[in-house]
Formats: sequence, structure tokens, C-alpha cells
Amino acid sequence: MSAPPVISCEGLSKEYCLGVRIRGRTLRDALAAVPDRFRHGNQSVDRRRETLWALRDITFEVGRGEVVGIIGRNGAGKSTLLKIIARLTEPTVGRARIRGRLGTLLEVGTGFHGELTGRENIFLNGAILGMRRKEIRERFDEIVAFAEVERFLDTPVKRYSSGMTVRLAFAVAAHLEPEILLVDEVLAVGDVAFQRKCIGKMTDVAQDGRTILFVSHNMGVIQALCGRGIVLESGSVTQDAPIRDAVAHYLKGVEGAAADDLKTRVDRRGWNEVMLASVAVSSPDAAASLATGRPARFTFRLDRTQGFEEASISCRFAIANALGQPIASFSSDVRGARDAQAIDREAVFVCDVEALPLVQGRYRLDVEVHGRSYLQDAIEGAVFFDVEQGVYDGRPVVATASGGDVVIPHRWLD
Repeated sequence: MSAPPVISCEGLSKEYCLGVRIRGRTLRDALAAVPDRFRHGNQSVDRRRETLWALRDITFEVGRGEVVGIIGRNGAGKSTLLKIIARLTEPTVGRARIRGRLGTLLEVGTGFHGELTGRENIFLNGAILGMRRKEIRERFDEIVAFAEVERFLDTPVKRYSSGMTVRLAFAVAAHLEPEILLVDEVLAVGDVAFQRKCIGKMTDVAQDGRTILFVSHNMGVIQALCGRGIVLESGSVTQDAPIRDAVAHYLKGVEGAAADDLKTRVDRRGWNEVMLASVAVSSPDAAASLATGRPARFTFRLDRTQGFEEASISCRFAIANALGQPIASFSSDVRGARDAQAIDREAVFVCDVEALPLVQGRYRLDVEVHGRSYLQDAIEGAVFFDVEQGVYDGRPVVATASGGDVVIPHRWLD
């Protein structure tokens, strides 16, 4: 007789109402509705406006010891799915069953009480997981050492930086031995060294036979850690397969979306007071193609910039390889002596690279626009481009099976 799955999702659907407040069923809801009643008098505020189905009919099972990657573009429903499994929100339709002790790392500070110290939150989270005080004490020093917050252990968590909070949250979630671990993209908040340490710890957790659901946009990490992938698109499962097949399906979808008009893309984040209208990668010499060692030009046109001071808008972009791993980043905030005005009157950012240091292959741009100290627009896979074989620093460059996407100027010594 086979063992029952530790996670069972049956027909999960989640609907959100946009821009509406339903008549409260609790005291908090009733108080929150007071401003509406002042504006509308005694008329009902129960009206429904536009609705959004964040998830639609999600059904899958996860066995004990499986490490599953949840993959999808922004707005696909990944975080909503994990929140339902973690019992942080209720589904509109369907149900999720959990068999085992659950540890979660979904948002910065989730599960922590801001007024309590780091020490107190470790014991609080252990108690929530059903652990005895003696068990928590046995792992306490290991948790503190991993999180690197010993100096601030008796400081209220509300005074921690986001990086400190994530370090402590991950250390607690991974070391208190939950049978099921849910991890969202929050690891991106930490520094590179800590991210590596987290990946190593998750590998150890997986080898111990515990179950992991892992959300990440880094397909290299997903493939290294997971054996299976579930791809979400617009709230529905479009692929549930071995991880390499799932990643290939996802990347094909990202590239397909890049063919759409950028203005109509819905897989974007930000306040959208300023939006990307178009992105282009070209050679300053119109007759030349993009190749290793040749000049390249990245052009970003914006829309809806009225009311923004030019100096308050910045553009940032990352070049990612075929697996979606970022390999180079650029920011108009970081000024150089040879830089011109960052943005012109037509709201266009132009970034020139004198000698493209990329080997032959296919690449994509992930772009962000910031304004008034907020993320205004962010699009993953805004455009894809190909680089041909070329010459860099006088040396022919050939892509090799051993990997490596970036060329570094160098010389061999006798």
C-alpha cells in the first residue's frame, strides 16, 4: 500500500474582488466600511465590481520527500497557492490537505511578532510548529549562528532590516525540522553568500527526506534543487512534469510573451504611473548584427511620464541567459564620468555598450523603471535577442559546452 501524499490540492480556486469593500462580517470590517458610508450615505456598499481569479481549478499531489518547484511569471498565482497551502488565506473553491508539520518562508516577517525579540520569536515559531521547549533549545545555537544575528538577538524584530528578518526566518523554518517546507522568492532579499547558504541548507533538508515547495525565478537554482516542476499561467496549471521539461515549458512561455505589444503585457509589477512602452536591443551600426565584441545599444521608451520630474525616473535592467539566470545588470542611477543625461525629453533611456562581452547564444532583458522612490514598472523577459560568435579584445570567442556567458579581458603569460 503506497503512502498517502503529504500535500493534496483538489480543485483550488481563489477569487479576489478588485476595488470594492464587502459589508463587514467582523468589527474590523465594519469599521473599515465607515468611510464608504460617509461618501454614499445609507445606500448599500455591497456592490461587486471587477473580479480576478488568482487561481483556477488547481489539482495536484506531492509525496513525502519530493522537492517541487512552483514556476510562473509575475501574477501567475504562485504566492497565492503557497498561502492557501500554508493556511494564510482560504480558497474560494476547493481544498488543500496537509499531512505533517509545516514550516513557511513566504514573505518578509511572516510568522514573526514585531514587538518580540529575535530570541522570543524563535521560541514562538517553534511552539507554533508543535515543538517542545527542550527541542527548540537544542537547535537554538545553530539557528542563531546560521542567521548571523547574535548581536541583535534581544532586539525587537520590528527594528531588524529586511535582510536580517529573512535570515532569521529562514534559519527558524529550516532548523526546527518541519516535515514540509514552503519557500517563496523572499531569499532574493538576502546577500549572495546567504543565498548560497540557504540553497545548501534546502539541499540538506531535501536529502533528509522532507518535502519542499520552492518558488523562484532562478531556473538554475530550481533545476539544481527540484526534481519536479509545476508551471502556473494565469492561475492554472499548464505543466506538471520532470523539472527540465517544466523549465523548458516555462521559458518557452516567457519568450512567447515577449512577442506581444509591451503596452498590453499584464505580467508586470509596480505602481504603473510610469510604464515601459517599448524595449529594443540593436547595434549602433544598423548594418551590423549583435556579436561578441561589437557595440550594442539598449533603448527603453516610457509612457505616461506627465507629472514626473526627469531626475526622479531611473531605468534598471538585467541581462539573463537562456536559463533565466541574471548575468549582468545596469542602472541609470549609477552615474559614470562619460554618461550623458539619463533621460531625454521624449522619455527615452539609451544605454550603449562599446564591446558586448557575451558569448554566442540567446539572451533576454528583465527591465525595471523606478520613479518617486517606488517601483513603477517591471517586466520579466521584456525582449529576447541573439548574439553571434565574434572577437573580444582581439581574441576569437567560441561558446563551449562547459558553460560561461560572459567574456573577461585577459592575457596568458609565458
